[in-house]
Amino acid sequence: MKLKSLLFALSAAAIVTGSAFAQQQPIIIKFSHVVANDTPKGKGAERFKELAEKATKGRVKVEVYPNSTLYKDKEELEALQLGAVQMLAPSLAKFGPLGVKEFEVFDLPYIFPSKEVLYRVTEGPIGRDLFKKLEPKGITGLAYWDNGFKVMSANKPLHTPSDFRGLKMRIQSSKVLDAQMRALGANPQVLAFSEVYQALQTGVVDGTENPPSNLYTQKMHEVQKHVTVSDHGYLGYAVIVNKKFWDGLPSDIRTQLEGAMKDATKYANAIAQQENDAALLAVEKTGKTTVYRLSDKEKAEWRKVLVPVQKQMEIRIDKDLIAAVNKEAAALGQK
Repeated sequence: MKLKSLLFALSAAAIVTGSAFAQQQPIIIKFSHVVANDTPKGKGAERFKELAEKATKGRVKVEVYPNSTLYKDKEELEALQLGAVQMLAPSLAKFGPLGVKEFEVFDLPYIFPSKEVLYRVTEGPIGRDLFKKLEPKGITGLAYWDNGFKVMSANKPLHTPSDFRGLKMRIQSSKVLDAQMRALGANPQVLAFSEVYQALQTGVVDGTENPPSNLYTQKMHEVQKHVTVSDHGYLGYAVIVNKKFWDGLPSDIRTQLEGAMKDATKYANAIAQQENDAALLAVEKTGKTTVYRLSDKEKAEWRKVLVPVQKQMEIRIDKDLIAAVNKEAAALGQK
């Protein structure tokens, strides 16, 4: 009996020692995204890494994988749900194909007349309610990151809706963006972000839409002769985490990471506009691409063609949700 007791005690001690040793190892968070490091999202991810590792005193290590080095657009959400990565910052359009169609409200043309209206949505009850809809998918939403309003690009001038007729325009996988391009008379083509440059270069597609920072850092302007500053649509991201992983973290670490994410979000959102402004200026300075800004009259023509997409998508997205976003704009006298 004594021998059995001793063996049991040694075994228990080994388990405790092993457990204590395991706790000394840093918790790894793999943060994967599809854009370059020198974009608002890329810089936001690096800032979160810095803040998270400092706040947890090294108990957490954040590994950032930019530029689709781990997963492409279509793969990353599945990888997160399976636990192959712990954190992502996909564009908001990615949640429609996942089955949470309400997020496609962010894709609607001319739904956000200003950043002020946008932040009333993302930082208010609408944004919180949208995140709750991700939880049944095994996803916890942590923050909304801004990347600004989009420009259109092609190898021909795009001044009026009729200029789009027959063009093959790359889009993300989104029924709203599909409807948007069809309203303009273009032929929408779904492609992964990592494949866009080559597709533009080889003529697989004629043009695309992006915030200027994405256009510039992916060198798309090198294979696009014309850029139109239309501000027709918005591109933002949701920083998300695997729910099981997040819920399983020690509460003190989770609190520290929430603080780091809050500060990283302030940083990422603050630099988004200046990064886009700088990117647009850099594109102009190359002299290879003409940057055109719509006049008020031309923008009114675009709105006339594109705003009806909001009505068209009411059944798919949620009529009340679209109305709630428009109500936020109206409250500021901007609709």
